[in-house]
Amino acid sequence: MIEERSLRIGEVAEKLRSSFGEAPDLAVVLGSGMGSVLGRMEVLHSVRREALGLLPTGVSGHAGTVSLARWEGKNILIFSGRLHLYEGHPVSEVVLGARAIAQWGVKNLVLSSAVGGIRAEWPVGSLVRICDHINLSGVNPLSGPNLPPGTRFPDLGSLYSPVLRTLLPQLPEAVYAAMSGPSYETPAEIRMLKSLGADVVGMSMVHEAIAAHHHGLRVLGLAVISNPAAGLAAEPLAHHDVEAAVSRAVETFCASLAQVVRSC
Repeated sequence: MIEERSLRIGEVAEKLRSSFGEAPDLAVVLGSGMGSVLGRMEVLHSVRREALGLLPTGVSGHAGTVSLARWEGKNILIFSGRLHLYEGHPVSEVVLGARAIAQWGVKNLVLSSAVGGIRAEWPVGSLVRICDHINLSGVNPLSGPNLPPGTRFPDLGSLYSPVLRTLLPQLPEAVYAAMSGPSYETPAEIRMLKSLGADVVGMSMVHEAIAAHHHGLRVLGLAVISNPAAGLAAEPLAHHDVEAAVSRAVETFCASLAQVVRSC
């Protein structure tokens, strides 16, 4: 099994190399509703995920392309969308892109996502940097035979890079609770998450972050609060509202991402 998984990672890494050439220092995964970010950059080359050996994503707001872009004087790899566990994929496929870019030579990974806000003082549209997470999805991407170069029992105390986080001191720090989805959480679950110390809740990011860290990447998590968590708003939650809220936060996200790009 380990040989098969390592082979898949190597194949995707080689397709990245043949498609884009030398690896940039930074890659970015754009979450739900963030596709317009790519339009602010000079796109040098773009391919579908499938052309790289990655599975397509079937979620609205995730374009399913991988692009090499020029921005702030540097090349950046942009994933427009991601896979999610709730689409029915094994976690090895969800994190394949993160592992492959590390093998290709990328050093830093920015993971972005839309999240539900648990803290009432953070309104919809707020951008936060992730400092820690609580993985309640029931899945860890490191299960099974250990994949080199990572250690069998990695320390996750510095999973969200302190160095990268210090680049954005203006953003509040948040603990991300990862749920499996695709249903939104119940009010009772949100009360539980709040009591556990979670500030935001989502259905992605955490598995990619663990795998990327295991593979040696520095990870920065950025999350846009796209809706109040269940039980904290009068209206029912809907995905199209999430996409609309995130699109309104693009300016703040781009300004923060530019700070990171200039320093990486």
